[in-house]
Amino acid sequence: MCLIVFAYHKHPRHKLIVAANRDEDYRRPTRGARFWDTKSNILAGKDLKAGGTWMGITRSGRFSAITNYRDAGISKEDPPSRGHLVLDFLKQSDPPEAYLEHVDQKADRYVGFNLLVGSAGDLFYYSNQQQSKQQLSAGIYGLSNHLLDTPWPKVKRAKSQLQHIVQQPDISETALFDLLADDVEAPDDQLPDTGIPKDIEKKISPVFIKSDNYGTRCSTVLLVSREDEVTFIERRFKAGTQEVKEEKKFKFSLDRNQ
Repeated sequence: MCLIVFAYHKHPRHKLIVAANRDEDYRRPTRGARFWDTKSNILAGKDLKAGGTWMGITRSGRFSAITNYRDAGISKEDPPSRGHLVLDFLKQSDPPEAYLEHVDQKADRYVGFNLLVGSAGDLFYYSNQQQSKQQLSAGIYGLSNHLLDTPWPKVKRAKSQLQHIVQQPDISETALFDLLADDVEAPDDQLPDTGIPKDIEKKISPVFIKSDNYGTRCSTVLLVSREDEVTFIERRFKAGTQEVKEEKKFKFSLDRNQ
C-alpha cells in the first residue's frame, strides 16, 4: 500500500475503519482480493511476482497491511519481499507483539517499510526505520511512505476527510471511496523531500496517483463492526485512470475459533 488511513475505536458502530490505496508499477502482475483457496481463512490480494500481499484479514480477525518507506538514499542488495511480512502474520497464530519481535530480528534485511499487525481489538505499528513497535490507542491515523502520521499533504487531507466521515452515525462506503479518489496534487512548497526529483514527487503527491507507468492500482475499504461483522471491498482500476475494471465485496462474521 502507499496510503492507509484508519479509524481505530473512534465510531460507535465500528471498531476498525480502513481506507487504503495500493500504488504500484502498472506492469507488476497482481491478483485481486479473494480467499486464497477453499480451505484458506486469508482474504487478500496477491502480488504474483513475489507471492506476498499488501493488506489482508483472516476469518478470525487477524489484520495486517504494509506501506513502503520512501528514501532514495537507502538501498539493499537482493532484499526479501516486504509483502511476505503481511502474509506471514496472517498465516500464523502468534500474538502481534511476539510476531513483531521476530520481524525486528530481521528488519535490517528489508528496504524501508511500515507494518500494521493485530486485530480490530489489538493493533500495533512497526517501522524498520525506527525498529520499535507501538501499540495503538483509539484514534484516527494516516500512513503513507514515511512514518505513522507524518503530515504529508495527502495524509493530512485523507485524515481530515476520514474524521468527517466517522462523525456520521452511519459509515458511508461511498464516502470512503471518494476519499481515496482524491487526485489533487500538493503545492510545490508542501512536497516532501524523499530524494527523488521534484516533478516525480509532485506526480505521486495525491491520494490517488495517475502517471504513465505507476499509480494507484486498487482501493480497499475495510469495516469491522462492534458485532464482529466484516465488510471488505476492493476496487481495481484500469491503468492510469479511475475507471473501475473490477469490484469485489466480501461480508462475513468473524470466527474466533479459527
